[in-house]
Amino acid sequence: MRNIVCGAIVALGLAAAPALAEYPERDIQGIIQWGAGGSTDTVSRSVTPHAEDILGAKVILQNVTGGVGAIGLNQAERADADGYTLLFGAENPLLYKVMGLGQKDYSDFVPINIIARGIPILVARPDAPFDTFPEMVEYITANPGEIRFGSTGPGGLPSVVTAMINEKTPLDVTAVPYDGDGPALTALQGGAIDVMPAVLGAALEPVRAGNLKAIAIFDTEGVEQLPDTPAITDTNPEFADILPWGPFFGIFVKAGTPDDVVAKLTDAYGQAAQNPDFLSMMDGRGFRMLSLTGTEAQDFLDTWQSQTAWILWDGEIAKNSPEDFDIPRP
Repeated sequence: MRNIVCGAIVALGLAAAPALAEYPERDIQGIIQWGAGGSTDTVSRSVTPHAEDILGAKVILQNVTGGVGAIGLNQAERADADGYTLLFGAENPLLYKVMGLGQKDYSDFVPINIIARGIPILVARPDAPFDTFPEMVEYITANPGEIRFGSTGPGGLPSVVTAMINEKTPLDVTAVPYDGDGPALTALQGGAIDVMPAVLGAALEPVRAGNLKAIAIFDTEGVEQLPDTPAITDTNPEFADILPWGPFFGIFVKAGTPDDVVAKLTDAYGQAAQNPDFLSMMDGRGFRMLSLTGTEAQDFLDTWQSQTAWILWDGEIAKNSPEDFDIPRP
């Protein structure tokens, strides 16, 4: 009789226990590594509302800038591994170690979705005294140190493209760093700098408006959005062996986040990345969709890191050899 009573009490206790809350039960914080108006900011703020509809929760996006994205990454890494802090990042963290900017990178995170790849473009202020890449090289050769190249800091798209250029055609220019491509492109339109390698998506509208001059698409083929702008390999075929290459945009969560939470986030952002409105925006801005998850996303990150780290090392821009971090040469 005693066992029956105890069993009944246990059963009642189990019945009275509250059910575990399903993720997400509150708002999610989203940290964007770069400033407002740049490519990462635009992509993050465009895809997230569609993911919110699926998650049934708000993702509160905040721009946390500085340190070539390292401040935002470190803030996300310090948060609990519970899925309530997302990192909206670009390519830079994969280069922190070789650039001497820190010991953390995306190996401290799980990729939720590698959304898209950007196409690099070389743009100049509209009154620059050259219209093509060969003309730019000729002008810089005749006027060493005069041309100011915009940058987003070590390891950003401008620094990688500049390293590629210097590998093939060394240029004597003055580098001017900015905290993200949004502020840098604003400076370029205002004449504070003369030239900048940028991502097509961020530079497209200013080019169309006549506020910037497109010099070359830094890829092996042109783009339909700017049909009159040649691919760099059209005028300088020597670049073909290191292209195509481009920055990327991804969503990450801290390593150790429960698998079911990762699965929910992956599903939500995977569906969001296929939303027709989002796809239309991405196509209109010249981004190339990827929407990679799981092992495909990780393989992409590993390949990108290998290719780019060695470009920077061979271009004598990286401070540390990729070999020091077991990054294989591609």
